[in-house]
Amino acid sequence: MHNIVRLFCVLYFALCISSCSIPSLEKPECTEARDAVKQFYSFHFGNDMHPSPENLKMRERFLTAEFYKSLSASSDTKTDIFTASDDPPKTFKIGKCEAPHPDRADLQIQVYWRDDAKTVQKEVHVEAVKTGDAWLINKVTN
Repeated sequence: MHNIVRLFCVLYFALCISSCSIPSLEKPECTEARDAVKQFYSFHFGNDMHPSPENLKMRERFLTAEFYKSLSASSDTKTDIFTASDDPPKTFKIGKCEAPHPDRADLQIQVYWRDDAKTVQKEVHVEAVKTGDAWLINKVTN
C-alpha cells in the first residue's frame, strides 16, 4: 500500500513540475537582442556613465562600428546618449521588443531616477542588429 502511495506522489509531483513550464511568446530574435542589450546596460550602469572618449572606448564591444564611429565624432556633449540625460539615472528596465527582421530588433529601455519624494521614468529606444553571431547596438533614440 505504501508503494502505491509513493508512486502516486512521484507521478503527481512530476505532473506538477511539467505543467509549470511557461512558454516564451517572444520571437527568438527579441530574446537574443534583449540579452545583449541588457548586458550592455548592466555594464553601462555599473561604470562611469558620463560621456568621454575613454568611457565610449570601454563600450565599443557592444556597439556596431558605424555607431561607435558616429559617437566618437560627436563626443563633445554632456548628455549620455544611452540614457538621453545629463543626470545619470539610478536603474533601468528592458521593456517591449519588436523584431521586424531576423537581424534587427527594436527595444524599449526604461530608465529611472528616484529620490525621497518621487520616482521619475523616461524611455529610450535601442535598435540592435545581428552582426555575425553577436547582437550589437546600432542606434539609440529618445
